[in-house]
Amino acid sequence: MKLSVLDQAPISKGDTSELTLQHTLELAQWAEKLGYHRYWVAEHHNSNGLASSSPEIMMTRIASVTNQIRVGSGGILLPQYSPYKIAENANTLAAFFPDRIDIGVGNSPGGSQLTRSALTDNQNKNLHDFPRQVADLQGFLHNTLPRDHEFRLVKAGPRIANPPPLWLLGLSERSARQAAEMGLGFVFGHFIDPSQGIEALKIYHDYFSPSITGSEAQSIVCIFVICAETEEEAEELAITQDKWLLNVGKGLGTLVLPKEDINSSTFSPEDLTTIKQNRNRCIIGTPDLVKEKLIALQKIYQTDEFMIITNIFDFEAKKKSYRLLAETIL
Repeated sequence: MKLSVLDQAPISKGDTSELTLQHTLELAQWAEKLGYHRYWVAEHHNSNGLASSSPEIMMTRIASVTNQIRVGSGGILLPQYSPYKIAENANTLAAFFPDRIDIGVGNSPGGSQLTRSALTDNQNKNLHDFPRQVADLQGFLHNTLPRDHEFRLVKAGPRIANPPPLWLLGLSERSARQAAEMGLGFVFGHFIDPSQGIEALKIYHDYFSPSITGSEAQSIVCIFVICAETEEEAEELAITQDKWLLNVGKGLGTLVLPKEDINSSTFSPEDLTTIKQNRNRCIIGTPDLVKEKLIALQKIYQTDEFMIITNIFDFEAKKKSYRLLAETIL
């Protein structure tokens, strides 16, 4: 089993964005030392609690302070941008850091309609155009656009021998089929909504067709994990993520609060139901318990790689969680 990291650069209450981004660099170096396979960063906008607004810039900085770990985007919000520009950013990264860059793209508006309008400079871009954009991005990366394509003569620079692999992020059977038919890697967001996971991964592996991007199916499942030496400690840490997910779902902000600011006795019945449902997106417990549950999911999903996201308040506890998991599995 391979383990990787997804970092949304969540800001803990009392920390600054600057400190949070320094934590990202420290965590990336820590993950590399522990033997994690990839370190990916997310893209979020107009958020008070997530510092990951520019994945390509973050990837450049992370790759420059690490040596071997693969660095990627999880993911670039392709519908807001030009596939040509993303291809050039990708090629530039791969030129600086050969065979270490992954480009993951997703079909998300990136926030509210107002935020999306600011991202697109008020251009009316259709989210349903995503499959065409992914095909164009693949074509620009590998110089394989169809001869009748309007941009066939436009080449994505810098010209490099080995463009970075392209991954599609998704939650549904439809996105899995698209990734399979285009021969892309597929990342399933169990940490967002696991409901279609089994069917999505089955469709991806059943329908995968080799392409210039990849000759075999490659899948990753991204999941929340909190690992501690005891169940009690894991649950104490988890309450900060529980509250964070609850607030995100209610649109109440994305800062990660300390446990001292959280009074579970004030949770409404609806809150408790939501927290229980959100736990389906997570694995929380001791190293042995987490390992057991990941192995069970590995058999269900038929994947050999999990991307771990841990959005708890305490940064040192987060590092320890990743260490305990790595020591148990890697």
